[in-house]
Amino acid sequence: MGNGESRVRGLAARAGGWSARHRWAAVGIWVLFVVLAMGLGSAAGRVDVGDSDQLKGETSTAARIIEDAGIEEPAGETVLVQAKGEGLTATDAEFRSAVTAVVRAVEETGEATDVTSPYESDTISEDGRSALVQFDVRGDSDTAGERIEPVLNAVEEVQKDHESLRIEEIGGASMMKTFDDAFGDDFKKAEYSAVPVALGILLIAFGALVAALLPVALAITAIMATMGLMGLVSHLQPMSETANSVMLLVGLAVGVDYCLFYLRREREERAAGRDAQTALRIAAATSGRAIVVSGVTVCVAMAGMLFTGLAEFEAMGLASLMVVAVAMVGSVTVLPALLSLLGERVEKGRVPFLRRRRTGGGDSRFWSAVLKRVLARPVLSVVVATGALLAVAAPAVGMKTQNLTLDQEFGDSLPIVQTYNRVNAAFPGGSEPAEVVVKADDINAPEVKAALADFRERAVSSGASRGPVEIKLHDQQNVAFVYVPLVGGSDQDKAGESLDTLRDEVRPATLGEVDGVEAPITGQVAGNKDFNDQLVGSVVPVFAFVVVFAFLVMLLSFRSLTVAITSIVLNLLSVGAAYGILVAVFQHGWGASLVGAEGVGAIITWLPLFLFVILFGLSTDYHVFVVSRIREARLRGRTTRDAVQHGVVTTAGVVTSAAVIMVAVFGIFGTLSMQSMKQMGVGLAAAVLIDATIIRGVLLPAVMTLLGERNWYLPKWLHRMPDLTHDESPEAVAPPVSRDDEGKRVSV
Repeated sequence: MGNGESRVRGLAARAGGWSARHRWAAVGIWVLFVVLAMGLGSAAGRVDVGDSDQLKGETSTAARIIEDAGIEEPAGETVLVQAKGEGLTATDAEFRSAVTAVVRAVEETGEATDVTSPYESDTISEDGRSALVQFDVRGDSDTAGERIEPVLNAVEEVQKDHESLRIEEIGGASMMKTFDDAFGDDFKKAEYSAVPVALGILLIAFGALVAALLPVALAITAIMATMGLMGLVSHLQPMSETANSVMLLVGLAVGVDYCLFYLRREREERAAGRDAQTALRIAAATSGRAIVVSGVTVCVAMAGMLFTGLAEFEAMGLASLMVVAVAMVGSVTVLPALLSLLGERVEKGRVPFLRRRRTGGGDSRFWSAVLKRVLARPVLSVVVATGALLAVAAPAVGMKTQNLTLDQEFGDSLPIVQTYNRVNAAFPGGSEPAEVVVKADDINAPEVKAALADFRERAVSSGASRGPVEIKLHDQQNVAFVYVPLVGGSDQDKAGESLDTLRDEVRPATLGEVDGVEAPITGQVAGNKDFNDQLVGSVVPVFAFVVVFAFLVMLLSFRSLTVAITSIVLNLLSVGAAYGILVAVFQHGWGASLVGAEGVGAIITWLPLFLFVILFGLSTDYHVFVVSRIREARLRGRTTRDAVQHGVVTTAGVVTSAAVIMVAVFGIFGTLSMQSMKQMGVGLAAAVLIDATIIRGVLLPAVMTLLGERNWYLPKWLHRMPDLTHDESPEAVAPPVSRDDEGKRVSV
């Protein structure tokens, strides 16, 4: 069979071949797709997840009642007036003077409404040393943080005139402004710095500027196209800013990875003496196929988030799925066209001190040495590596998940956190009260008013609240809001018990006795509880979906029951080890200072499921790429042991480069001040590092060496399933060429 003359089958090979032959058309179609997606998405606008879409249960019911009634809840603010010493109390003239000054200063800004003195609302602490001035911010609550600064300045001026008192403001608007100022830029910088970090690592890996720019360009265009598609899809499935950030992370990771796999294989084949056309054909048939298998498996994993029933997770899952699909399509279509257009110019812009890095992806000396020892003692390698991973994963058995409170999320890095703690200490639950949304046919009916009064009384007598319980009526909409400070305050467990008392005992005995009355209980604590309950209920179906469908994709792609089972087990080990590291660092505080964190006693609720889906998908990248190379070598006549050694060593360079990029990008998010972002960054970075080293460099080759020919076992009753292994046929890989003395090509 002559060089470059073999016909190969398979979607990736055909797509790559067509693109290489019609390169300008392929590039034009891709550019048109990106531009159209962005243009249509911009024209359509993006619909974000609404409050009533966030959760099912009572929280969603309350949000629906408020939306249907057309009530715009303003952002509530509180000014704490507190004596610094023991002598001064709220009944003293100086204290009263300070409260009066706060009320006047807040009203004079013109940004506040319904300003209430603590002497009117009875918001004075039991010890008499603390009082709360409460008010609402005029205008839309979503943008209240942009208008709160004059009020904050006014409160600061009052503080200067009363040194014996502590006068501090806290609330939805002030927290929004504080967080935006302190961490908004921080978070954006982390997102934007991911691209130059990836480019720098690629420049080191390839030693040439043009070659390094290709993966980044593909990833960026895939992200741009997906942002446009998100706008269109959001009219069916609302999106969010969180989904946008996750999409960017995943898109950059897989976009760079896929291009890296393809480009390194094409360079390797050219370095082996093949012409450009043949090198592209081989890269399409091998790495291109691995990209398709990996992309489909990652999409399946991301689709697992759609089974949570949580709007935020569904948005993240769909956005991630789309960017992976777009990056996968771009890798097997426009990338071959660009490589065909560039030819040898892909080596332009070489870095002088990296000239030693030739165009090929030669064997890694480090991994060759490691693999020599692993294959010499495969049983010992499996026992030691598995034991080490299980030991690392062990702390995960005691994992505790909860939504982090303000002080857990930010520590004492912000003054407003200290204010939050002081308010909760003086008024347990006052900063995050439960909110009962009461809907009736006639909110002013005698029986409804009596039930509201009874509810207020029993909320305190039951021990769920120490009061004061505030009721706000909206007569025209026949809706009432009842605000109940929960006993327990920032202690999530105790506040949850108080919430259960309200829902299970107080409400049924009062509002529940009136026909036609709806009274869902919402608020921060209730939202957290409903979120946790729904998330826990979705864990089993999500895990089952991801594992089962990933198994089926691997089975169909490699036609090997053993390979499919091995991939699932190794991925689960990787995820388990990541869980163990998270619990050890953030729950127990072991080595937390090394990552600039502190043990907060818990893992944020959404992270374990999020990490499982993301990591299970991303770890498939490496597994498919390495196993595809091993299978390819086996089909070309090597023994299983030689094929394992060849596959691992020849892919070590690209896997290492891809892993370093992922670890660096995820590690950036581990540097943020928010504990939830630190947990996500550290968890992702640790898992990728473990997966690319211990899993792919030690466990996988050791296990496959021990299994021998059983690696390719497929029961006879499964032989009828579709054959998706076309591109791995020996014919897909043309032999290298050499030239005789007259310069004519000779097949070898």
